Amino acid sequence: MASIEQTGFQADVLAIAAHRDDVEQTCGGTLLRMAARGLRTAILDLTQGESGTRGSAEDRAREADESAQILGVGWRQALNLPDGAVENTLENRMEIVRVLRRLRPRVVILPYWQARHPDHAKTGLLGYDACFLSGLAKVETDAAPHRPFKIVYASLYADVRPSFVVDITPFIEQRHASLMAYRSQYANQATGGGLFVPEEEIRERTFAEARHYGLLAGVRYGEPFVQKEVGLVDDLTLVPVQSI
Repeated sequence: MASIEQTGFQADVLAIAAHRDDVEQTCGGTLLRMAARGLRTAILDLTQGESGTRGSAEDRAREADESAQILGVGWRQALNLPDGAVENTLENRMEIVRVLRRLRPRVVILPYWQARHPDHAKTGLLGYDACFLSGLAKVETDAAPHRPFKIVYASLYADVRPSFVVDITPFIEQRHASLMAYRSQYANQATGGGLFVPEEEIRERTFAEARHYGLLAGVRYGEPFVQKEVGLVDDLTLVPVQSI
């Protein structure tokens, strides 16, 4: 995909993740739903995927582009932070700040701040700190300061009660297709055979997870999110999800 400088693209919703294919698993359906509503969506992957058990960075770059087309995102790029060694440093925060100030998203989606994979947990913290730093006028880059209005955390793999669930029912098949675009990762193969879920089980597992969160919110399929802020309601008669 073209760079921000080439296109001048700006996003309404930006998903930031450690690895190519993280977004597809945790908030791909939400990005599809936002795009269907006419919102501009984007993805920033922090690493190239060079340390993965399967495939190569080049494989994952091609697959990420294919997946982005399925998800309907307007822009997707990857930084060059070390795969498996993402750290919350000033240098890395500034890498993200430059993207935030160019894309100027209203909403940023981050991975939940506690996770089995250290890169995922650190990306949640790194992304938040970068969003704060991006709004400081005296921090100079080649674009004007910008701080996203809302930060939410994709919590699919966290053992926490979500703050809210996004209904992805109409987009569940596209979400699955975006994940399976990563053939180097999810097609059956000898490499990593004991670590990866067999290809024939991926659909069942991912649909079951989405079904679980959908049931919590009274829809068929959903993706869960956590927000740190208290929610605000204007009209009690319009609050969704039935109590009894």
